[in-house]
Amino acid sequence: MFSGLSPLVIEDVVDDGERVLVLARTPKETAVCPVCGASSGRVHGYHWRTVADVPVDGRRVVVRVRVRRLVCPTRGCRHTFREQLPGVLERYQRRTTRLTRQIKAVVKELAGRAGARLLAILAMGLSRHTALRALLRIPLPTGRVPRVIGVDDFALRRRHRYATVVIDAETHERVDVLSDRTAGTLEAWLRAHPGVEVVCRDGSTTYAEAIRRALPDAVQVGDRWHLWHNLCEAALSEVKAHSNCWATVLDTPLYDGPRAKTTLERWHQVHGLLDQGVGLLECARRLQLALNTVKRYARADRPERMLRVPKYRSSLVDPYREHLRKRRAEDPAVPVLHLFEEIKARGFTGCLNLLHKYINQGRADAGRSHISARRLARMLLTRPDNLKAGHHDLLARLTAACSEMTHLANAVRTFAQLLKPQPENADMLELWITEVRAADLPHLHAFTRGLERDRDAVISAFTLPYSNGPTEGINTKTKRIARQMHGRAGFTLLRHRILLG
Repeated sequence: MFSGLSPLVIEDVVDDGERVLVLARTPKETAVCPVCGASSGRVHGYHWRTVADVPVDGRRVVVRVRVRRLVCPTRGCRHTFREQLPGVLERYQRRTTRLTRQIKAVVKELAGRAGARLLAILAMGLSRHTALRALLRIPLPTGRVPRVIGVDDFALRRRHRYATVVIDAETHERVDVLSDRTAGTLEAWLRAHPGVEVVCRDGSTTYAEAIRRALPDAVQVGDRWHLWHNLCEAALSEVKAHSNCWATVLDTPLYDGPRAKTTLERWHQVHGLLDQGVGLLECARRLQLALNTVKRYARADRPERMLRVPKYRSSLVDPYREHLRKRRAEDPAVPVLHLFEEIKARGFTGCLNLLHKYINQGRADAGRSHISARRLARMLLTRPDNLKAGHHDLLARLTAACSEMTHLANAVRTFAQLLKPQPENADMLELWITEVRAADLPHLHAFTRGLERDRDAVISAFTLPYSNGPTEGINTKTKRIARQMHGRAGFTLLRHRILLG
């Protein structure tokens, strides 16, 4: 029960009801002066120290130890000193070493309030402020500077303040947390920690510039997940732009409401200004549109490419579509109110306005439910082995709707093969960019221009086994830590918990 107190001489144990009192003294051995290191056994006096120990049977344990004050034999050194027992009693502490070790294990995982509540249940009560002080006294791990590191940013306060985490990309251990995500801060850290040879990062130009200035010979590796994500966004934009092609395969009408007319008018306005030699920024100013909106219109070489398939979500009316279509075929002039009463008697729980909207959109007369551009893009970007049986034929029909969709499907399949790092992927990437630029796929052209701007890092991502995925995983755990402390932790405390892991 008191094996952790074995260096002490226990003289008595008193059952005090809610606590257990242990009376002990130090052994009669020589002690070493903390200043000169000389041994002494000459007693000058005695002192009592009261410390808390690990609870027993849900009750607090208090240890009262009689400690000797010894006389230093060295002339000129301090006159007296009080003996210490390393591993049991530390200087200035009110808890035994093993109790402090257990408290640190709890606050390392739960921090302040949550740690204090759990410790109170375990009969080791202390305040949340003391719990945080115990947490901050845990020494941070210090090791060598890794050869391969990963850097990424995370939000201290979204859209206002950000920080940078640095990890060992090979062992996934945290290395450091920087107070911001500026190029100067990362550059100063890299210069102060020489030995880094490979840096994994996302597409941030800020990090790229900092690495280039501090470590001109280091290899920068882009993140394959971000490259694939950017391709997915470009592929979705291309699928939307060719809605008039694949929608005809499904006999799905394009949206032709007031918004479609406005879209066509804006396309003619943008391209009219571009034909006159007006720049994109000036077009945005004259038409009072966002610059990215003007770019989207400028990429479409024909106005039909701006039209979209209506996005219909599942509705409460869907189970009654066949009944509505049959009744409207028998009596085209049947009032909507009569239809509402009929389907309500069949179990419809929606409102009359929902039925009005459903009929006005033409969904009651549609032969099949509409497929959205996002759903088609998802099938296009899904691994073929993971597609359902019926989706293979549907995807083949939709991608064969026009030559651009066929080129898009081939480009996606070829790019997916590059995500498995191999030395020959560098030449395959060059060939892929050439083939994409030969096709009429403006959104993929913009994607390839992004690859060209960060060519070296992209090639390293497709040829080297390193990845920034572990850094993203650390960021996910960082969000959990921040939520656990309700977002109120300062940078010092948050950095301490991140580095402790």
